Amino acid sequence: MAGTDDTVADEDALYVLTAVLLTPAQFPSVLGDDYPAACAALGLEPYAEGYGLVLGQDDGGARWTVVVEDVSLVAVAIASWDCGMEYDLSPDDRSVVCALPGWPLALAVAAPGVPAPHDPLPDPEAEGTDLPPLSPPDTESWGPAQRRLGADEIALQWAAWREQIDDATAFAGTDVAGSADDTEGENAADVAHASDPTGSTDEEGAGDPDTAGSTDADASADTADTDEERAADDTVSAGVHPGVRRALAEAHAYVDSPPPIGRIRSSFAPGGARTLRADGPGWSLVARTDDIAFILLDEEPGEVLPVGRGAELPGLLKTLDALAVRPA
Repeated sequence: MAGTDDTVADEDALYVLTAVLLTPAQFPSVLGDDYPAACAALGLEPYAEGYGLVLGQDDGGARWTVVVEDVSLVAVAIASWDCGMEYDLSPDDRSVVCALPGWPLALAVAAPGVPAPHDPLPDPEAEGTDLPPLSPPDTESWGPAQRRLGADEIALQWAAWREQIDDATAFAGTDVAGSADDTEGENAADVAHASDPTGSTDEEGAGDPDTAGSTDADASADTADTDEERAADDTVSAGVHPGVRRALAEAHAYVDSPPPIGRIRSSFAPGGARTLRADGPGWSLVARTDDIAFILLDEEPGEVLPVGRGAELPGLLKTLDALAVRPA
């Protein structure tokens, strides 16, 4: 496909390497907690119908991200590639919104027959007004981007992560008051000191889901003093990490104050269930509506914290699913 005349020269073809959707229900969560945040990372308005992002190189090897309005065309291309089929993705020039220098995501591929991928040189005629090249968020050290990537990876590999959790943890009883079956915390929800779901390692944990271990959580927490803490105690058992209580309290708060669109997303899962992904300040949640939940925290690098189903979690997940956006 050809680029736009104010970015990629007309005579330069774009060698398409991949494409991703940027819609309220499907967007690269590495870019932000929700759809408006992901759009803002690219300097785009959060258009309700969304965008397609086409990533490629020009004849000189420079990286470009072409933003198009034809979401359906990009979705068909992605579905075809996922099935191992060829698809020539060539959006009509009229659907091109803009072409941005650089790539917002890390790619391990390059176009054949052109120089190695590199950022475009500044346009001398732009007189310093051209946009800086896009670059992938830093995922080498633990932070919001890697935390969201980790939650995405758990959603994709749910069975591998779920099989680590024993029944005592998965179905730990939880009363409305927040007390577990074992009030001393011996059978309270465990904290899985698992490997970083994105595959990198750190001092807290290393390896893959099959080798991740678990330890008992801290002792029972003090009585909550705030409404948010009491709301969290309705869902989690005593002894759960305070960051998990905070995350669940904020998830409960979404019921009364719906978050920005895309912060809660629901997708297909086997057996008529749904896979939920939710994010908030410093936390990410991934769950199956018929099963348990996992939470990742900025404050706990590389750790995955399970939340037993108990009596209250199903209701929270049902409510979040009702608030979530779904792929068309």
